[in-house]
Amino acid sequence: MSEATARAEAFVAAHLGAARDLGLRLSELIEDPEAFLGALRQGLASLADPEFSLMAERASPGTPARYVVRGPLVVAIQRPLRQALKEGSSIPALQLAQHLLGADDRDLRLFALPCLRRSLVEDPEQTWQLLRRMGRGAGDWIEVDSLADLWARGVLAEQFRWAELEQLLYSEQTFERRLVGATLATIPHRLSSAPHGELPSGAVERALEMIRLLMGDAEMMVQKSLAWAIREWSRLDAHATAGLLRAETAIAVERRDGARAWVVRESLSHQPAALAATLRRDLAGIRRQPHGASTSIAAAHAAGFAALLSASNDVAAAQGDRYTRSRA
Repeated sequence: MSEATARAEAFVAAHLGAARDLGLRLSELIEDPEAFLGALRQGLASLADPEFSLMAERASPGTPARYVVRGPLVVAIQRPLRQALKEGSSIPALQLAQHLLGADDRDLRLFALPCLRRSLVEDPEQTWQLLRRMGRGAGDWIEVDSLADLWARGVLAEQFRWAELEQLLYSEQTFERRLVGATLATIPHRLSSAPHGELPSGAVERALEMIRLLMGDAEMMVQKSLAWAIREWSRLDAHATAGLLRAETAIAVERRDGARAWVVRESLSHQPAALAATLRRDLAGIRRQPHGASTSIAAAHAAGFAALLSASNDVAAAQGDRYTRSRA
């Protein structure tokens, strides 16, 4: 065991009781969101490990880690909280989640997730409003990837929620597009929440089509999520994902598309060794260019829509100007 691991385990052992006590205290404040947030802020600050906080800040530069707490302690806090939420109705859970989403720190906002998990089944429409809001406001990949679990559960519970993901393909915000890849990567792990534990019909095709539309995205955060998603879907359908990777390799070679090539190379760990070797050989020498533009289909469609909207606004303005002159 390394010294760092030993220090981490000692810190968790020393603070486990306080984490449980905080969870019990929070479970009594579910119907008082302001008091809940105050107790949560104070409790997390007392449980924060400076060494772990530094690690979190390095993992997500620019995001403060004032209330980041080691995973086992978070589990201890949330265990009684989840039980209390389960025993109550979805209404206070939704109200608490809405209040927490206004917090100024990621690790405070993340405590909205057990509330939204509680309300997702009984009140999916209001829950999805908050899930969309959380996706829009996400400030780093840690928040996005934490949120992806609930998005995956929601998509598996109601097939028409795939459309929620499809809308994000065209977002200008990097972390909303990251949420697409992260959710797709999480869905295979959440099959137990789907009816009969099975993927809905056409899910593989729909997931791979969304990945295809984002391939060529210029942002590293999105690229990483796409490679992650392809690896996870390769476990379910290696043949279909192999077809996607072959097609994207051909495009990358033809266009010398480094962003696309990077995703393909990072996606090959669950493909047959012979195929992986062939695709790596085909992509040899194709590298990402710093500050390159997105070459994805989704980016092209978004740009086209923006141009059309701008032209429509110009036409409306011109019509308004003509009307004004005619009335002068």
